[in-house]
Amino acid sequence: MNNEAKYLGKVSRYPKHYAPEVLVPVPRHLNREIYGLEDHNLPFTGFDVWHAYELSFLTQKGMPVAGLLKIIYPANSPNIVESKSLKLYLNGFNMERYGNNPAEGTAMVLRIIKTDLEKILETKAEVTFFSKEESLEADFTDYEILEEQPGIEETSFSKYQEAPELLKEAPYTQEKSMKVATHLLRSNCKVTFQPDWGSAFIHLKGENIPAKTALLQYLVSIRNENHFHEEICEMIYKRLWDKFSPEELMVSCIYTRRGGIDICPVRTSSPELMPDNLVNKNKLMSKLLRQ
Repeated sequence: MNNEAKYLGKVSRYPKHYAPEVLVPVPRHLNREIYGLEDHNLPFTGFDVWHAYELSFLTQKGMPVAGLLKIIYPANSPNIVESKSLKLYLNGFNMERYGNNPAEGTAMVLRIIKTDLEKILETKAEVTFFSKEESLEADFTDYEILEEQPGIEETSFSKYQEAPELLKEAPYTQEKSMKVATHLLRSNCKVTFQPDWGSAFIHLKGENIPAKTALLQYLVSIRNENHFHEEICEMIYKRLWDKFSPEELMVSCIYTRRGGIDICPVRTSSPELMPDNLVNKNKLMSKLLRQ
């Protein structure tokens, strides 16, 4: 926890210059052990996708360049990067000068960021810069919103600590797959305990599928859990994997931005289930309710 809490919950001065030393790696295994996830035998493939909306630097002539940085790295990396340390690191570029023009400077900054991130993550990372929002593509367009089910307002919700026992199989049905979502996802930072808001998207196919109301009750029960975004996504995936033994499973948690950064992990049982635009380094996914 000491490494995770280096900056979180503390007053931190923004670097005035490029400062790679502020980046903080957090080992993934620290949380995975709780759920019986072994790094060498993961039941999923996946990526962590970050959008940093406040990257800026100066050209050699002093003209500011500003835009959005998209970062993608695999779920099997030994480490994640702690979010506040990334924010501090990116702010260190604000008054630094790179390149004779925006294109040249952008290429230089991306090379630096990629090198620094890959060093602490101990894996390959993709970094892309968007100076403007071009054509936005939509993922998850055909997902049923769980809280919009007919009669859901009659359902009681009483558990707000993660309660996997709420997950129940659907009564006999010929349906063998589901694509469902909720915009009621809430968890808390494991260090500061500040609330993190988001949306969860689940695709599950198999002989047994969850009852939709029970699934929503379970997702609501995460409300007072204290974990990082990536950990919440893996927790949901592992509970569904263990309970229903599906043929196909995809869980993606699209969290709202905080401090100019959002974190959007996705875990799937096979690469074919990846959301096309979310994990594409050259595309921006259209914003969702919580973004």
